[in-house]
Amino acid sequence: MIEFLRFDDADFEAALERIVARGEEPPAGVEEAVAGIIARVRQEGDRALFDYTARFDGLDLCAATVEVTAEELEEALAEIDEESRVCLQLAADRIEAFHRKQKQESWLSTDEPDMLLGQLVRPLDRVGIYVPGGKASYPSSVLMNALPAKVAGVGEIVMAVPMPGGEVNPHVLAAAKLAGVDRVFKIGGAQAVGALAFGTESVPRVDKITGPGNIYVATAKKQVFGQVDIDMIAGPSEILVINDGSGDPQHVAADLLSQAEHDELAASILVTTDGDFAAAVREALAQQLAVLPRRDIAERSLASYGAIIVAADLDEAIAFSNRIAPEHLELAVADPFAVLPSIHHAGAIFMGHHTPEAAGDYLAGPNHTLPTGGTARFFSPLGVDDFVKKSSLISLSRDGLQRIGGAVVHLAELEGLAAHGRSVSIRLDR
Repeated sequence: MIEFLRFDDADFEAALERIVARGEEPPAGVEEAVAGIIARVRQEGDRALFDYTARFDGLDLCAATVEVTAEELEEALAEIDEESRVCLQLAADRIEAFHRKQKQESWLSTDEPDMLLGQLVRPLDRVGIYVPGGKASYPSSVLMNALPAKVAGVGEIVMAVPMPGGEVNPHVLAAAKLAGVDRVFKIGGAQAVGALAFGTESVPRVDKITGPGNIYVATAKKQVFGQVDIDMIAGPSEILVINDGSGDPQHVAADLLSQAEHDELAASILVTTDGDFAAAVREALAQQLAVLPRRDIAERSLASYGAIIVAADLDEAIAFSNRIAPEHLELAVADPFAVLPSIHHAGAIFMGHHTPEAAGDYLAGPNHTLPTGGTARFFSPLGVDDFVKKSSLISLSRDGLQRIGGAVVHLAELEGLAAHGRSVSIRLDR
């Protein structure tokens, strides 16, 4: 069901490479198909967008019906049950409060009397968020993408959600209403990404596209990057649990399954210093799988990309974690704060035996849009900074230019850029 590994196994590196490399390359033909879709949407606008929506989603749209109305958003919020409304509002409040702490302000420095330096922080004008649709219900994706943009002060938040056959989960639209999304369009796939990136007669062009999607959506985001900004190219989800033999094996097994049920490409890895604990987790996995609604998906995920590794000590486990740079890292140890200083790379770190990853996925407050596939080495979770841009401010007085001008001219001459130097020297007292 799930593979037992040791770091000194002869085939350890091969087994690890199989896990790490999963989902790196799109299936044959995807790149070409996506490029064709985007090119046609760019050239033909609504005509191509509506054609692809009818072909892929079985939904006939026109300019009058492509957008969800304000009344439909209100109806969705009224349609869901009271408990769902309360939970979504609680999540929204917590996510917004957390992201407000990330907000940066413009600043000016007058440390030098003859010049003023600073940074101007401005929100993006318009962003597009992509949310999986159909029968799937991912209101958490709406909240996690829209609320940081709202906190940042983005002028307009546009949401794309596919509605196969005209069907959409009301919780997704209710979350959009609660999060302050300005416009919602009934479009999905690569065609939606192309419409957001280049604009059509009905869909406005955005400055940035965020949010998860299938391989066609991820590939489309990759192809339009540069025309617009994107959050990241998200790969299959993953969890790494570090354990020192403390805690409940049933809890760790449940946490591993919380990732395995995502899809067949999800990776769930336990690294523990206790062989008995490892065996107990494996047994607990079998017990819990038996009653899991998404058992088939979770079983395939664990069999293909799951692993239980017994480490010599915590240092070995931590070194492995830093090598992997996991999306989700659980420190299921007796003293997680003692371990934390040694953790260099992780998208989100869940501390202690009472902090399951699912708490962060939905309601704790930090963003659940996280770097995958080892990119936590250089990427950060989605946040307010992703929805602003910064401009540098430079203002020199006459005395300030006199003071530094000679050095500027010299550096320009070093680079052979005479006009650069002359633009300064022409202003200097001779």
